[in-house]
Amino acid sequence: MILFQQVCRESRKVLPRATTTVANGTLRSSLYQNFILQKHPLSNWTQPTTKVTNHKGCPAAARTFSSTAREDVYPVTMKPWKVPMVESNGDYRDEAFLERDDEIGGPLYRNQATLPRLPVPEVKDTIQRFLPTALPLAKNEEEAKGLEKACEAFLEEAKVLQERLLHRANNEMKDSSYLQLYWNTLGYLQVRDSVVVNVSYFFQFQNDSTLSKSRPNIERAAALLYSTAEFRKEVCAGALEPEVMGKAQIPLDATAFKYMFHACRIPRKVQDTYRIYDPSRHNHAIVARKGNFYSINIVDDAGDPLPLSVIEEQLQQCIEMADDLVVPRPKLGILTSTNRDNWADARGKLIQLGGEQMERALQLLESGALMVNLDDSDLVDDVECSEMMLTGRKQSGDNRWFDKSIQIVVDNNGLAGTLSEHSMMDGMPVVRFADYITSFTYDEVKQRSTERSNEASYQVVDIFGEALMNMDENPLRELESQAREEFHQNIGKQSTSVVTFENYGSNFIKKSKNPPDAYAQLALQLATYRLFGEQVGTYEATQVRRFLHGRTEVTRAVSFESAEFVKSMGRTASKEPHPEATKEKLELLRKATAAHASYSQMAAQAMGVDRHFFGLSMQVDSQDAIPAIYSDPVFNRSKHWRLSTSNLSHPRIVNWGFGQVVPDGLGVGYSIHPDSLKFNISALAETRWTPKFAELLVQSLEEMAIIASSDMEEQPISKL
Repeated sequence: MILFQQVCRESRKVLPRATTTVANGTLRSSLYQNFILQKHPLSNWTQPTTKVTNHKGCPAAARTFSSTAREDVYPVTMKPWKVPMVESNGDYRDEAFLERDDEIGGPLYRNQATLPRLPVPEVKDTIQRFLPTALPLAKNEEEAKGLEKACEAFLEEAKVLQERLLHRANNEMKDSSYLQLYWNTLGYLQVRDSVVVNVSYFFQFQNDSTLSKSRPNIERAAALLYSTAEFRKEVCAGALEPEVMGKAQIPLDATAFKYMFHACRIPRKVQDTYRIYDPSRHNHAIVARKGNFYSINIVDDAGDPLPLSVIEEQLQQCIEMADDLVVPRPKLGILTSTNRDNWADARGKLIQLGGEQMERALQLLESGALMVNLDDSDLVDDVECSEMMLTGRKQSGDNRWFDKSIQIVVDNNGLAGTLSEHSMMDGMPVVRFADYITSFTYDEVKQRSTERSNEASYQVVDIFGEALMNMDENPLRELESQAREEFHQNIGKQSTSVVTFENYGSNFIKKSKNPPDAYAQLALQLATYRLFGEQVGTYEATQVRRFLHGRTEVTRAVSFESAEFVKSMGRTASKEPHPEATKEKLELLRKATAAHASYSQMAAQAMGVDRHFFGLSMQVDSQDAIPAIYSDPVFNRSKHWRLSTSNLSHPRIVNWGFGQVVPDGLGVGYSIHPDSLKFNISALAETRWTPKFAELLVQSLEEMAIIASSDMEEQPISKL
């Protein structure tokens, strides 16, 4: 069965077979288009091999984390920092001192000092790997020869640039990565576009069947907050076991975990900053309801979670306080959705008008462990969930603080997920967080929560209430109105389609002797070829956290092998494939998936091409002639990411996505499960591409299954 819903907005009619919900949204940034940039949150998530212990020794039900008492191994105690807050300018070294044992320390950071540095590839190797990914995109022989000539010239032109890059790697950045400061600033903190869609990404969680019908939103939010409090203590005490990858147990960089809790992006002119607050000084989380923001306590002074009933009671108070407001207040959250310079101006205006009261209120919000958005909405399908999780849609965009590192979104019926701002933290640590907090149902959390007879009462704090009472609301209303207009215009441009393909999944793909991720990428290539009539620059995120301060590299999906395969399949479906043709296509498919898997392995070792080209481009001085390759049409076409993709396959993350990165492109977040595949597709609504691409993707998966199973003894697909 294929679940592929597209709800027709006008009639709410579910169309046959391929009904697609098309919604509106905003454009993901393509800053520094000449050289980069794709900032995908995730890269081929697989189940962690680490053991993570809960500080109470509570069992994680043999899911991702196994729990045994940790007290005899490492004390789970949060040490006060020597400073109340660190404000980073995008350099991971700004907060690296927290990894020392006299600060946070602990097992989480034990591998940091021994992680290898991000390597600088040889220029000739980069060129050799690059050409097969770009030449298939040449429109004619003249373009192909022009690219080859530019590459040959680059071998000489790049000598000085390579020397400068190596000097940077071995000197001023020897205790870090030669790339991270460029990437964090130019790729994120200096980007002036709104973070909504352009930077943020969402997860939608599996539903919790143990919730009551009377108040499912409070129960779901409380259970997630309780588990968050447990995970927070492990992270903030440095007691979390560091991640390792694969059978070789390769340790991964843990830097990003410092940006998980009590973290917030701060708008500034030209370049934003990121604040992380000392968790030992802050026991609170933020709750948003109808555009109003409240502070609630989720842990006691020892950092242990408060009883579930206490968290539920505080959440109930937040809902009542927001719902009982007679006169609506200015919705300050919508200001965070705007252009970064506009938001920086607005934040300055807030402090100017509200003085110290407003400044304290902002710091209280920014220092919260994370935010929970209790949306007054009832979501009905995957597309509505996608829109709500990613943007808040028109009715809940002001119920977000888009700068918070992590927000948990919960609707009236208990449907939940996360929204993440990932300027300083990619998605894999967030997956680990999501894995833990979704490991427990409400009933399981309730059984583990210990009620305390002498529990103190906790007062919900209306964060902006006092400050707003003493301010002239007129200028605030004007700021809100301008921000809301910009927000609605931006999200009104976005379109989303979701495909749930249930004919087969990774079990069948493996039996067909194809790597599942590479197979999914070939299906995307074929659908793209049929949509556009050609292959396009395609990005798949691959993490390089095996290196100190490593983030991501690009796995390029275009290759000679993928080009041969999609051309053999043709622009339209073949209804009666000839046996000999099928045999040839099977061989081409396996060659293409093998080529993709090989490139992915190189990218994971930081031996892709895009980050190296970017690093070299940053070494060009104003007096230097810009190498010809950077203006070559095929070079630029190959990294104009008209198809930007990322794979996250987790059993309790049922939908996830992000926006396209260029106006004429698509963004596809996908998941590969044992017996199904899921794709979340984004594009500008004016293109009308998402429903068509979804249909072509289903068609591609059906045809590829026939080919892939042609030499199997039995076909595991019941119906195509």
